Amino acid sequence: MAVRVNTAKEKLLRGEPAYGYSLGAGSPIVAEALSHSGIDWIMIDNQHGSWGPDSTILALMAVASGPAVPMVRVARNDYTLIGRLLDEGALGIVVPMVENAADARRVADACRFPPAGSRSWGWGRARAYGPDYGAWINDQLFVAVQIESAGAVDRAEEILGVDGIDGCWVGPADLAFTLGFHPSEQARRPEHQRALERVLAACQATGKVPGIACQSPAEAKRRVEQGFRFVTAGGDLGLMLGAATEGVRLMKG
Repeated sequence: MAVRVNTAKEKLLRGEPAYGYSLGAGSPIVAEALSHSGIDWIMIDNQHGSWGPDSTILALMAVASGPAVPMVRVARNDYTLIGRLLDEGALGIVVPMVENAADARRVADACRFPPAGSRSWGWGRARAYGPDYGAWINDQLFVAVQIESAGAVDRAEEILGVDGIDGCWVGPADLAFTLGFHPSEQARRPEHQRALERVLAACQATGKVPGIACQSPAEAKRRVEQGFRFVTAGGDLGLMLGAATEGVRLMKG
């Protein structure tokens, strides 16, 4: 049986960090280039990114040309949307705004074939993985829920205790809003830090992988030192604009 090993998930389950880049520009060419950058996984952002169904498929094909693991953030917790992205070859799913265990159970149910879940049998572009895809995808798939509200933090242990949820990916900006302040203030707000520590504790208690969205490689490194493992190290547009702005500063400064 030819298995497409999810190398990012393997690292995470060994207790190691796995770094990702988030893609929002809607460019499969960028997806292909970054898949060869040495990053562990690539997340095609269908919630906030400039992606449509066709460009998402092209991006999944592009990421598959390199060693990075193709993952997708789905627009919302929807059985059909999740299934379509899996059918097109995503090996990881990130689901936003999961507020309670019932939400988490819907995620887990949509992501895996019976008897582990109720994903509908059949797939599209994922046939590129070979005829045995259906036999191994339940094990290789990495499923992360976003904990990004004060209420979700309160219920983090019950959310992460759901079978079929592999870990979380904290949305720190939306979390800041629900704690009552602007995301720009999060670094100096102790209540934000306490919320993150509660999520880490919930992951420890349930044996699940703690993750968080970061804006830069430097921030990602700091979060790994804090205990997070499933971390994005920035996005395509932010990385490009950051380098371009620094170049302008050097040239004109």
